[in-house]
Amino acid sequence: MTNKAPLDATLRAIRAKLNLTQEQLADRLGVSFATVNRWEGGTTVPQKAARASILALAAEAGVDQGTDGAAAAADVTRRRRGSRSAAAPSTKPMEQMLWDAACSIRGEKDAAKFKDYLLPLLFLKRLSDVFDDEIDRLTEEYGDRTTALEIAESDHALLRFYLPAEARWGVISGRDAFDWPVDDNGASTRPRDLGEHLTKAVRAVVRHNPSLSGVIDAVDFAAERNGERDINPAKLRGVVETFSDPRYRLGLADVQPDFLGRAYEYLLRKFAEGSGQSAGEFFTPTEVGFLMAHILRPRPGEECHDYACGSAGLLVKLQLVARELDPTSKVPLKLYGQELTAESYAIAEMNTIIHDMQVEMARGDTMINPKFRTTDGRLRTFDVVVANPMWNQPFNPDIFADDPFDRFRPQGGITTGKGDWAWLQHTLACLNDRGRAAVVLDTGAVTRGSGSKNEDKERNIRKWFVEQDLIDGVILLPENLFYNTTAAGVIVVLNRRKPAARKGRIVLLNASRHVVKGRPKNYIPQEDIRSLAAAYLKGEPIEGEIAVISRGQAEEADYNLSPGRWVAQGSATDHRPVKAIFADILALDDEAREIDQTLARLLAPL
Repeated sequence: MTNKAPLDATLRAIRAKLNLTQEQLADRLGVSFATVNRWEGGTTVPQKAARASILALAAEAGVDQGTDGAAAAADVTRRRRGSRSAAAPSTKPMEQMLWDAACSIRGEKDAAKFKDYLLPLLFLKRLSDVFDDEIDRLTEEYGDRTTALEIAESDHALLRFYLPAEARWGVISGRDAFDWPVDDNGASTRPRDLGEHLTKAVRAVVRHNPSLSGVIDAVDFAAERNGERDINPAKLRGVVETFSDPRYRLGLADVQPDFLGRAYEYLLRKFAEGSGQSAGEFFTPTEVGFLMAHILRPRPGEECHDYACGSAGLLVKLQLVARELDPTSKVPLKLYGQELTAESYAIAEMNTIIHDMQVEMARGDTMINPKFRTTDGRLRTFDVVVANPMWNQPFNPDIFADDPFDRFRPQGGITTGKGDWAWLQHTLACLNDRGRAAVVLDTGAVTRGSGSKNEDKERNIRKWFVEQDLIDGVILLPENLFYNTTAAGVIVVLNRRKPAARKGRIVLLNASRHVVKGRPKNYIPQEDIRSLAAAYLKGEPIEGEIAVISRGQAEEADYNLSPGRWVAQGSATDHRPVKAIFADILALDDEAREIDQTLARLLAPL
C-alpha cells in the first residue's frame, strides 16, 4: 500500500462515506466489533483476506486511497462525537489520570484500599460513557436524542447496560441537572453529599442490571466509622473531577478494547507497589501474562480456565492474543475463572466487562471447593488452563488424603509442606485430552528434593510428570519481576498432547537476558515477548537461552528441571586480560599525577 492511506484511516473513511458505526462496519466485513475497534486503533493489522475485503469495500464506497482518507476519518469522528476531542487518549495521559485520582484520596485510605473506591468509580464512568455512546447510536437511527432516550427507557435490552438518570456521569459530576423525586412522606430524596449520591447511584445501577450485583456496589461511599466518613466527600469530589476531564473519555470509540485494561493494570501495579504481599496475589505482570498467552496460542471457541484468577488479567490476555492470531473470527473464547477473595472477584468482573468479554466467574477456594464441575460431580476439563496461584502455599496432606476429585494419588502422590505441585496436579486434572496449560510458580518447585539422599514427595511428583511426558517446558523468568517478591519465578508448561517433534523432550528457556532494570520492579520489554514465545515454540537449542533435554537427561539430573541448571548464561561481553587492564590503570595513575603537577604550577602564582 505504498503512497496510500493507512488501513486504520481507510476504515474510518469508509464509515464516514457510508455513515456506519463500528458495529455496522464489522457486520459488513464479517468480523467482530472488537476487531474493527482494534484495527482502527492500530493495535492489530488485518490479515490478507480481511485486507482485501476492506479495500473492496473502500472502492465500493468511493474512498480515495490517497491523502484524503485521514480527513474523511476525522469527519466521521466529528459527526459521531460533536465537539468532543477526536483523538483517543494515549496510555500516558490515562495513567496520569488514574494516578491523579489515587493521589486525590491519598491519606484517606492506605494504598491497598485505593482500589475499593477508585475502581468502582472508574467502572461507573466507563458504563456512563458507553451508555452515552449507545444513546448517540439510537439518536442516529431515530433522529432525535429525546426520542432515543424514551426508546431506551422502554426497552433496556437495546443497551449493554441501562443507567438510570441519577447514575449518569453528567449528573454525578453536577454538570447536568436532575430532579430528585420525593419519598412516601413527601420529603426529597436528594442526597446530602457526593458520597451519598454515589452510593445511591451504584445501587440504582444494580437494580436495573442485576448481573452487576456485588461488582459495582461492593463499597458504600457514604460509610461512617465512629461518626466520621471513611472517605471525605471533598476527596471524592476530587476523584470525580479528575475522571470528568474531557480528555479522558472512556466510550466505545475513545479507547481500544484492551486500552483501558492496560491503564487499569497500571493502577493495580501502583497498588501492588505499596501493599506488598497481598497485592501480588491478584496481579501478574502484564508481560508475563502475554508471554503465557502467546505460548498457549488459544484458538476461537476454546474453553479456557483460571482457577486463581485474581483480577482476571490472564484470561483477558488469552482473549486478546486469540483475536490477534485470528482477527477475522467472530467466535470468542469461552472463559471461566474462580477467585477466593470478594474484592478480587469484583475486580475481575469489572475487568472483563471493561473489555467487553463474557467470563463465567465463581467464588471459592479452588483447592478445597473447585466450582466448575460436571453434572456427575467430577472436575470440568478445559482446552487451556492458566494460573498464578499463591507460591509455596502450605499444604496439609491429611486434608486431601481422600480427595473427592482424586487429583493427587493417581498423579504422583500427595505432596507435603508446599502446595506448588498440588496446584500442578489440580491443573492437570482440569485439562481435557488435548489440553495445555501454563502455571506460574516459585523456582523451587522445579528443583526441591533433587539430589537428596532422602525420599522427597515433590521430586517424586516431578518424576511422575516427566515419565508421563506431560511437561512441555519450563521458563525461568527474571528476578524482581513480581510485586509480592524479588525472587525469580518459573512458568511450567503442560501439554497432554505434545506434537510428535516434542515427544520425550522438555524445552528449558532462561529469559534472564531479556530483563530491563526498572524502579521499583524489573520488566521484560514488550517487543521481546513474541520473540521469546516463538523461540520456545520452535523448541530448538539456543546458546545462553534455550536447552532441550530428553527424559533420560532429566532422570540423570534427578529431575532438576531448572533452566538455570541447563542453560549456560555466558556473558555477551568479551573480557580483556587482567594484565592489560592493570597496565591501563597504571597509565591512568601516571596521567593523573601529571595533571596534578600541571595544576599546581598554574596555581602557584596565585
